[in-house]
Amino acid sequence: MKLPIYQIDAFTSEQFKGNYAAVCPLEEWISDDLMQKIAAENNLPETAFFVKEGEGYGLRWFTLTGEIDLCGHATLASAFVIYTYLDKTVSSISFSTKSGILEVTKEDDLLTLLFPSRPGEKCDAPEELIKGLGKKPMELYKSRDYMAVFETEQDVLDFNPDMSELKKLDAAGVIVTAKGTDADFVSRFFAPRLGIEEDPVTGSTHCTLVPYWKQQLGKNEFKAKQLSERGGTIYCTDLGDKIKLAGQAVTYLEGYITIS
Repeated sequence: MKLPIYQIDAFTSEQFKGNYAAVCPLEEWISDDLMQKIAAENNLPETAFFVKEGEGYGLRWFTLTGEIDLCGHATLASAFVIYTYLDKTVSSISFSTKSGILEVTKEDDLLTLLFPSRPGEKCDAPEELIKGLGKKPMELYKSRDYMAVFETEQDVLDFNPDMSELKKLDAAGVIVTAKGTDADFVSRFFAPRLGIEEDPVTGSTHCTLVPYWKQQLGKNEFKAKQLSERGGTIYCTDLGDKIKLAGQAVTYLEGYITIS
C-alpha cells in the first residue's frame, strides 16, 4: 500500500520556519493503530489524516504519542494541501473533527481558520508547574492547557523548562505568554505529555490566548507571535464563541509512504 504524504511548514511564508506537519490524504480511513505508527515514524509534532466525506472532509490529528482533539497548524497544512494539490477551484473547506466542524477559507496566499473559543478558568499554580517553569506566573488559567501569564516578552524568551515536572501536570501542555514588543502578545508552548517538548507554532493554544488578551487589551484583532526557535506569526480575531486564525504555509516535501 502506498499513501501520499506532504510535509508542510505552517504559519509561515518561508521554508524551515513556522511549524511542520505531515499531511496524509486518504481514499478511506486506515486503522487507528496504523495512523499512530505513521505519526510516530514521521517524528513531527503532528500528522494529519483526512478523507473526502460528501462536500467536506473528515480530519484527524496524531502526535507522536496519541490522537489529539484540536490542532491549528496541521489543519492549516491540510487545507493548504487541498487548495494547492487536490482541488484548486474550491474557495472554502469544511473539516469534520473531534472539535466539530472547522472551516478554512483562502484569500490569495492567506488561509483563515475558524476554531472554537476556549477561555481558561483562573486557578492556583500547581507545584509541578512552578518547578517545571522555574518561576511562578503572575496569573494562571486552565482550559485544555495551562496558560501562565508573565510580565514581559523577555520572561517568555528566557524559559528553559524542566520537562519531567511539566509532564506530571493534568493538562495537554503549558502555554507561557506575555504582552509583546512588536506583536500584541507572544507565547511559547511546552507539551511533553504529547511527546512534544516545545511546539514551534500552535494554532489551538490561541483559542485560549485570544479571549484572555481581548480582556487585557480591550480589542478583538491581534498580531501574535510564538517565540520558538523556528518562530511564527498568527493573525487572530475574537468572534465570541469562535476564534479566527490566519496564516500562510509552504511545501517542504511531497512523496509516498510504502506500507508493506
